[in-house]
Amino acid sequence: MAMIRDLLQDDVIIAELEATGKEEVLHEFSRLLKAKGRIEDEEELVRVLRERESLGSTGIGDGVAIPHAKLRSLPEMIVAFGRSSRGVNFLSLDAKPVHLFFLLLSPDDKPGEHLKALARISRLLKNPVLREDLKRVSGSEELRRLICEEDKKYPQPQAARHT
Repeated sequence: MAMIRDLLQDDVIIAELEATGKEEVLHEFSRLLKAKGRIEDEEELVRVLRERESLGSTGIGDGVAIPHAKLRSLPEMIVAFGRSSRGVNFLSLDAKPVHLFFLLLSPDDKPGEHLKALARISRLLKNPVLREDLKRVSGSEELRRLICEEDKKYPQPQAARHT
C-alpha cells in the first residue's frame, strides 16, 4: 500500500471548503476531482458517496470525516483533503461539526488496499496536535506538508508474505 503522502497531491487539497452542508461537501469534492481529470463522472461519485453515507456517517468524531467509496471506473486510489474553518454538520458520530475531511476513493477490485488506506488516515488523524495544526495553517502546500510529516512517523506497511 502506498503512503498517504504518495497519494495526496496539492491540486486536490481544498484549503477552505465553501460547502456548508454534507451534500455540498460531496459535490465540492466531486467537482474538483472532475476538473482535475481524476474522475470522469462527477454524478457517479456523488451517488456512491451518498450510498456509503446512507450506511452510516463517515464523520468519525473530533472534527474529522473520511468520506470514502470504491469506484469500478477508477484506475488508481485517490486521496483528497478539505478543510472548513466554520465546520460542517456532517452528522458525525459525536454530533460535532466537521472541520477536516479526507476523501478516499479506490478501485472496486482492491478492497484490502482501501481498508488499509482508511486505517492509515484514521491513525494520522488520531493525533490532536495534527488536527489543531491543520485547522490553523493556510494554503494547500502547508496542509500537505503537515499531513506528510505525520505520515512519515509511521512505517511503510509491508506486503503480506506467503510462505
